[in-house]
Order: sequence, then structure tokens, then C-alpha cells
Amino acid sequence: MKVLLVKDVYKLGRAGDIKKVADGFGRNFLIPQGFAVLATEGAMKQVLKIKAQAEVRRSSQNNELSGLAEQIKAVTLTFSAKAGDTGKLYGSITTQDIATALSEQVRFEVKRQQVDIQPIRVLGEFTAHIRLTMDLVPEIKIIVHREGEAAESAEGKAEPEKAEKPKKSGGRKAAEEVAVEEPAATAE
Repeated sequence: MKVLLVKDVYKLGRAGDIKKVADGFGRNFLIPQGFAVLATEGAMKQVLKIKAQAEVRRSSQNNELSGLAEQIKAVTLTFSAKAGDTGKLYGSITTQDIATALSEQVRFEVKRQQVDIQPIRVLGEFTAHIRLTMDLVPEIKIIVHREGEAAESAEGKAEPEKAEKPKKSGGRKAAEEVAVEEPAATAE
């Protein structure tokens, strides 16, 4: 089915574009939501008008949200989560978790559909893209660290502390080493 896009549709096209889409996608989603109309001769005559209106709408949205995009670029989100010895999380950090935390920091409602990242299932640093408009897509930094540890440990700063801890001497081998050193000292 051929449709004429009336509004910008993410991963499909901009307003005024003529696209061939699956029948169900066009009939059940694009047309009822007001994103597109059937590409008939009458609709084709409206292409230039639709493109001009969309350009005005797009530029006004970009102007409004450009300050917010700069705010979002400066954000670093930190999550603490339970994880196993290999660094794999028990559960995951989802787009909903990221959207909620971001909304609290920038005081603007960010929906989970605007966050472009797969669910995070391991410890470490990640970047996510936040789609405000088709042209404004700022990146944010996400740090996931083990619950109970400082955020620094995710970056590797706290690892030397673990190496400095004395190891427990265990068993027979440690006792033999001590016994060998004592007679050598008395023989001198």
C-alpha cells in the first residue's frame, strides 16, 4: 500500500514522503494515528503544502527543544544493581528506568520510547540516544555499578584496594614454609 506521510515517522520517513508500507501497518497504525493518508491523486497534489507545514513545525520544535538537548548532553546517569561475580546483572536496566531517572534530572518528561538502547544486563559504561525530534538526538552517559560499591569501582579505581587485602594462608603448604625458615635462621 502506498501512503503519503503527513507527519515525521521515526525510521520510516519525513512528512511529505510517499512510502510503500505493509497493508496492516498502514491500515492499522499509520492512517488511524494520523501519521499518513492513502497516496491518491488528490493527496499527491497536497505534497508541497504538507512539506512546507512540516518544515515550519519541525523548525519550531527544534528551537523549543534545543536548550533541553544541551541539558541532556551534560547528564550522566548512575545506577547501582545486584550483579554476579562475572559482572552480569540479576535483572536489567530498562529504557523505562533510564527515562524515569532522566526525567527526574532534567525536569522534562522523557518517555521510554524516546530512549534508544537495548536493556543493560552487565556492569560498565554505556551511551544512550534520546530522541527528542528527528533532528535532535542527544547522547547521555550511563554508568552501572555493583550495589554496595562506590560508582568509582565501575571505572576500575577501587580495584587496587582489593589487591592489597592479605590473603588467608590456608592449609599445609603455608605451615611447611614457616617451618623451613625457622631452622635456617638457627643454623647461622
